[in-house]
Amino acid sequence: MNPRRPPAALLDAALVAAALLDVKVHVHMHDPEAMACALLAAAALVLRRRLPLLTFLLALPATLVTDAVFATLAALYTLASHTRHRVLLAVCALVFTVSDTTVWSWPSPEPADLTDPRELVKVTYSLATAAAPVFLGQLVQARRELAARLAEISQARESERQLLAQSVLAKERAQLAREMHDVVSHQVSLIAVRAGALQVGGRDPEAKQAAADIRRLAVQTLEELRHMVGVLRAAGSRPTELTPQPSLADLPHLVDSSGIEAELRADLPEDLPPAVQRAVYRTVQEALTNVRKHAPGAKAAIRIGQTDGTMQVVVTNTAPDRPALPLPGAHHGLAGLRQRAELLGGSVTARPTDEGGYELRLELPAASCS
Repeated sequence: MNPRRPPAALLDAALVAAALLDVKVHVHMHDPEAMACALLAAAALVLRRRLPLLTFLLALPATLVTDAVFATLAALYTLASHTRHRVLLAVCALVFTVSDTTVWSWPSPEPADLTDPRELVKVTYSLATAAAPVFLGQLVQARRELAARLAEISQARESERQLLAQSVLAKERAQLAREMHDVVSHQVSLIAVRAGALQVGGRDPEAKQAAADIRRLAVQTLEELRHMVGVLRAAGSRPTELTPQPSLADLPHLVDSSGIEAELRADLPEDLPPAVQRAVYRTVQEALTNVRKHAPGAKAAIRIGQTDGTMQVVVTNTAPDRPALPLPGAHHGLAGLRQRAELLGGSVTARPTDEGGYELRLELPAASCS
């Protein structure tokens, strides 16, 4: 409910009060028939929200026998705001016009004489009076439907955004799983080979049996890893487990080919785990991509090192020297970086700098880098 709109009961009470005031002004007490019709029309407004057509029909006699037309016009407005039946609305407007321009005298009512210019003006005025609440009610109904449609569109866009974000995170998890397959399968393969050599060349029966068990478990582990990768392929993931993955050695080429004036300072050992090297590479790649998209002409500085047991990757850029083109972006790259960092026990933060530039920071605990 709109907080600026008064409660429905209060609004209905105000309309009934206005209709009673209209009755007091236009209906004489010595005419009981007219007074009964006018009071019925005012009281019928209580039903206008649930039974708008019946409310209009109950209020119509007051228009025929009195000059108190407020209740009938209010009922006509309510009917117009609740129905799209335009033929019905046109008929109701014409009936109101006829009732308002007919002089009631039972048993011979006198309709308006359309050949008389004064009567014609009166009929035109009455028809315009009936058309006003009809148009206003239709406008309010259109506004109400438009607001509901906009709310549905906003909800659908929010649901789509959440699904898209979940899809991005799912793809990132799948990519990380495939990368883990590369690393783990390589190490387990070495274990299996060493165990096989020990099984063949060993002399101690217990050592040979232990080597056989290790080799069997290693082979079983490799089979399970291949099965997991097969599940990822079946789920629609792109089979990239055999694609060469980037490492720290690829950073200089990434910076040189970025098209940005960037300075790279890296002080890290080259024997970092492959998952950590890929996290560093992807962070620098995403930062340079954002600089190229959102800060044309800016310079970038890349600092990679270890401080107090924490590995840090900080990419900062200066303020742009020209306006950026309006390119679409949903921050899915940052979402993927955060997901990757969380899986490694770290974090990714992004914030504007005081100089008008931007900073992207990756922090990983030393335990994940060993």
